Amino acid sequence: MSAVDTAAVPSTAERAPRGTRLRALAGWAAVVVIVLIGVVVALRVSVSMPAARGALDPESVGDSGAMALAEILRDRGVDVEVHRSRLDARAAVDEDTTLVMANPYTLTDEGLEELIGPAQRVVFLSAGSHLLSVLGIGADGAGSSAPVDAGCPVPEFAEVGAIRPDRLFVAADGVTGCFGDGETDAVLVDDRDGVRRSVVDGDRLFSNAYLAENGNAALGLALLGQTERVVWYVPSLDDSDIEGSMPDSLGSLTPPWVTPAILLLMMAGLAAALWRGQRFGPLVAETLPVTVRASETMHGRARLTARAADAAHAADAIREGSRRRLARRLGLAETASVDEIADAAADRLRVPRGSVQTLLTGLLPADDAGLVELSRRLGELEDAVDDATHAPRRPE
Repeated sequence: MSAVDTAAVPSTAERAPRGTRLRALAGWAAVVVIVLIGVVVALRVSVSMPAARGALDPESVGDSGAMALAEILRDRGVDVEVHRSRLDARAAVDEDTTLVMANPYTLTDEGLEELIGPAQRVVFLSAGSHLLSVLGIGADGAGSSAPVDAGCPVPEFAEVGAIRPDRLFVAADGVTGCFGDGETDAVLVDDRDGVRRSVVDGDRLFSNAYLAENGNAALGLALLGQTERVVWYVPSLDDSDIEGSMPDSLGSLTPPWVTPAILLLMMAGLAAALWRGQRFGPLVAETLPVTVRASETMHGRARLTARAADAAHAADAIREGSRRRLARRLGLAETASVDEIADAAADRLRVPRGSVQTLLTGLLPADDAGLVELSRRLGELEDAVDDATHAPRRPE
């Protein structure tokens, strides 16, 4: 090989840095491509997903929907009209119509009175404390999962049979309470002003997943099937008459040049960090002078609680830990509320929500015996959820 040929061929030392840079660029390019593909897929999925239906929606086929009850009414000759506009629903109501809706939390008190004004029969399939107060029909009562019969003189409930309500109410004076124990009732019927207004918590009675249990379907027909037409109003935030004004925010009060200046400073700081960060060497692990085991902290807090004989504080700590473990086993976020954990656990175990809610948020014990009993029941609940989560799928 001549001297010219030798000079034209780069050495291995000259080729190595260039190959390393190319591999690094190829790696970053692959990361960018993967991120872009993930963003595109997420956008396509979010755009193609249908709008989610809420609970007790008569056009929803999900477990929480109420299409099964609507179809049973239609099979019995009842004309079921679904409206998602309060104005259309009010125009469709007459004296021979039953107006049905879940808790209209999106309406003001005036909007609710205007909606139900023309109706002679109104059925609320769920009710919050505010709605109970506005109607003057009753208040919340202690929950129970025991089966109950009608136990009231309302004729259409005579053939319903037993149901297992998940929420009970305390009837106001002059209001008829049905399906209860004499102090609390699952169904409230108000005929005081000549207009029949009924309230029931139908989430676990009339949803598609529970309609076939006990006398749930018969109760739905007794409440909604007394007229030839049913106007089913579905409340939504798009149909709300609540007008609110946005308060002044920090962004609206600052001059327009502040935001670009902050972004410019952030970009300059990031560029400086990248520039100077390349001069740092690898991280060096350093042994801390003192190591405190987590078990020592736990035992110390336990001894302090035992010395103070504070059973309520200990029970609250045990219950908080149980809630976190249940949320993790049920696939919920760490910030999930107690109601969300109780709903998920009740759905997983197919037990009434009221019993799980009472166990997770009830009164704290005042002595050691109550503390031991609460700890035992929480442990059984966690074991049951764990068994239900890891149970093998049954062959279909």
